Amino acid sequence: MLPRSGDVLHVTRAASVQFLRPIMFRVIRVLDWPTYDGWLWLDGYELNAAGDAVNRRSIFVQSAGLSEVQAATAPRPHTARTRQPVARTPVRVG
Repeated sequence: MLPRSGDVLHVTRAASVQFLRPIMFRVIRVLDWPTYDGWLWLDGYELNAAGDAVNRRSIFVQSAGLSEVQAATAPRPHTARTRQPVARTPVRVG
């Protein structure tokens, strides 16, 4: 599983031995730092029980040990707006 920006993950000991106490983690981005096969660096926020961000962290985890709690919402399609020209009038100076 390769997380995406906005995903909320349940990170447990299955992902890394450093997580004796499991955490909820909202992904900001997957860092492209060199790692071992199957491991990755994630940048994001540790969440409390209410879902509020409490700590910003970079964590080193095995992708196979991550479980997704909530997937990121699909990006909204870009809507182009047409611009209305501004009416310009001469200004008297002096």
